[in-house]
Amino acid sequence: MRIDATGGRITAVAPGAPRTGVVLAGLTLPGFANGHSHAFHRALRGRTHHERGTFWTWRERMYALASRLDPDTYYRLARGVYAEMVLGGYTSVGEFHYLHHAPGGKPYADPNAMGAALRQAAADAGIRLTLLDTCYLAGGIGVEPDEVQRRFSDGSASAWAARVAALEEDELFRVGGAIHSVRAVPEEQLSEVDSGVPGHRPLHIHLSEQRAENEQCAAATGCTPTGLLRDNGVLGERLTVVHATHLTDQDVRWLGEFRVGACFCPTTERDLGDGIGPARALRDAGVRLSIGSDSNAVVDAFEETRALELDDRLASEERGRFSAEELLEAGTDHAAIGWDGVGAIVEGAGADLVTVGLDSVRTAGIEPSGVLFAASGADVRHVVVAGREVVRDGAHLLIDRPETLLAKEIEALWQS
Repeated sequence: MRIDATGGRITAVAPGAPRTGVVLAGLTLPGFANGHSHAFHRALRGRTHHERGTFWTWRERMYALASRLDPDTYYRLARGVYAEMVLGGYTSVGEFHYLHHAPGGKPYADPNAMGAALRQAAADAGIRLTLLDTCYLAGGIGVEPDEVQRRFSDGSASAWAARVAALEEDELFRVGGAIHSVRAVPEEQLSEVDSGVPGHRPLHIHLSEQRAENEQCAAATGCTPTGLLRDNGVLGERLTVVHATHLTDQDVRWLGEFRVGACFCPTTERDLGDGIGPARALRDAGVRLSIGSDSNAVVDAFEETRALELDDRLASEERGRFSAEELLEAGTDHAAIGWDGVGAIVEGAGADLVTVGLDSVRTAGIEPSGVLFAASGADVRHVVVAGREVVRDGAHLLIDRPETLLAKEIEALWQS
């Protein structure tokens, strides 16, 4: 198969063509989309296992880390994180970004300095970035933000929208919006956040990740989080709900009725002990599925994608919950983070390609159609993003030794 690309898009796909140009040895797939990331959480990897812990003790350590970051340190850390993502098979990432201001909540001279740091880090790493700039106004339902959370807050939905409006897109940078959760945005401001994001841009929200969130929402409003979004006009096709773990049957029906997307992050949901969401039921209801690395405890597009099937097997006690085609569709859903026309090897699509070696100890002897179940990020040999070669023979071409960069920056953060 010969694939021609010009200006970042595929211009021709020709089966049986002579082997000329750059030869991609292995099985070439569309680039994968990381629909949900918190880049700074990467510095928590391997550091949250002491004394067993819970989601809430993990969150306190995450807040401690957040308090140590500034635009310069976040830029250096994120460069390594985004390089790791490309090496793991991702060609785009949706960064669910709520670390906006200086400690205490004081804006930087550039109110979008932290977002600009992420933008530059992604450009350096050669990955498409959608900054899902996140509105975060409360420390819980009816609770004021605490000292760390004040960094996350703009004070009101209107102030948040005004800051985000100053962000400008470019060829490899998109801007979307996010409601952190129904815990962090008061009900009376949900619709204002929704209307503050232009209709052509994606909107995301953490939804029903923890049972405690559902219980708090029911106590305060009498609704499930999904019901609260429905009552406030937020459900719609441009919305992606992240996690969607603890849903009622009615929640599933509503999400399908409004053609909402759902982004599952299985490796993080395992790491935090969140539970297993109803992926098959959502898909059957008409919900579009995508995947994300979330806390970046694992950065591996293949592991995340196959986990949709494997975790659903555990929950249902049945095999064959998803076809390989359905899994690949979920793993390459760039549209969920605003990159329409990316995620397929067809004329006119964005030229994002990931080539997997079929000669490793993991992939040797497999049928190509089984690659999602056998390969790992370590098998990624070549990555092309918007027609530009970013990984060749398993090495990142733009950032030398990302593992050394990550080790240095993470160690420095924890010693500060």
